[in-house]
Amino acid sequence: MEWTSALGRCAKRLHQAAGARHHVASPLGAWLLLALVAKAAPPGHALAEALGMDSDEAAAVAGALLDQPHSMVAAASAVWHGPTANVSGLAGWWAGLPSTTSAGPLPGRPELDRWVQDHSLGLIGSMPEISPQALLTLASVLATKVSWRTPFEDTPAADLGRDTPWASRLRRVLRTPDKGHRMFIARSEQAGEIIVHVASGEPAEDDDQASDGDALEVVSVAAAPGVDPAQVLAAAYEIAPACVSNRQPKSQVSLYKLPLGETPLWTIRETEVHGATERYSAVLPCWSANSTHDLSVAGPGFPAAADVLAGLLGAESLPHQALQTAVARYGRYGFEAAGLTTMASYRSGGLGPLLAREAELRFAHPYAVVAVAAQPSAPGRTTGPWHGVPVFSAWVSEPEDLFER
Repeated sequence: MEWTSALGRCAKRLHQAAGARHHVASPLGAWLLLALVAKAAPPGHALAEALGMDSDEAAAVAGALLDQPHSMVAAASAVWHGPTANVSGLAGWWAGLPSTTSAGPLPGRPELDRWVQDHSLGLIGSMPEISPQALLTLASVLATKVSWRTPFEDTPAADLGRDTPWASRLRRVLRTPDKGHRMFIARSEQAGEIIVHVASGEPAEDDDQASDGDALEVVSVAAAPGVDPAQVLAAAYEIAPACVSNRQPKSQVSLYKLPLGETPLWTIRETEVHGATERYSAVLPCWSANSTHDLSVAGPGFPAAADVLAGLLGAESLPHQALQTAVARYGRYGFEAAGLTTMASYRSGGLGPLLAREAELRFAHPYAVVAVAAQPSAPGRTTGPWHGVPVFSAWVSEPEDLFER
């Protein structure tokens, strides 16, 4: 919990830098790259503040995630040095890197692109340009492709609500099936009343590598129109880890404690039914995003990491560049996403009849999405290091017409 809270603070800074524009990011990918540097940071260094925890602890968390991968999240990291780098001071740091981290001379362009393509499940085609002056280049990649355990149905976009611009822009959107999806209303300290939808992913049809119990839960969170995107994303990061269990979140609000009628987020009505007394459905759009984030200055902790790397290379300071490329696609049958984070340091340069309440939740204005890994305990296995870890997150402000995947 301590470190996922730290990850949430890192995510807040990254998404704040991106602003209210439609985008996707992998704060975890950025955090992992910084954690690779952590082992080399001296005590009390500013990098620990950016990581949100002690540098040795951060390095241990990164090692567990990379060396004990989640079967539905591809994860890779690399540290490469340029031909003119003095690597004499790097040996101790390299020895402490996760065993799966690639380390050595910087490969050529074809090999770099192939590394990215292989580890991003083909979702990212190439490595950003790396100058021949680069002394050290670090990279992390996270990627997933999942199919919904229960696919969405489709419905006219008018079901998003009469007064939302999205209803007039789109023709068909997604509607939850009768079973298989989880929804609720909650109260958040950051964003007030929020609506939450959780879709569960399972391995794509062509993936036979998944372990029993592993899952990916994609959590969509919307607040009232006008709430600061950073606050909605913070609320999403707070509630998403809890969604990997079937327990009711403490912040969930009973429909019987809310007034009947319509709001921008939901409509609550009463009907006579047998069985469950609180029912939910949700309507939300398809979306996709392709984003590039310059983390060199605004990225949380990258200047501090560059300072540590400069010390390893025997320099007082070195220019650096940090970038993240992220892509995602959320459709009727599944979800896929990938994030590549790079950093280069350069040489200076069921009951009887009851009145049941039904709520239809409408994701009809910009909202947050967080994909969180589940790796629960199972016979012969304790809870894995990925359990409850947010992997990707997005701010959805440009919905798309219905697509199949």
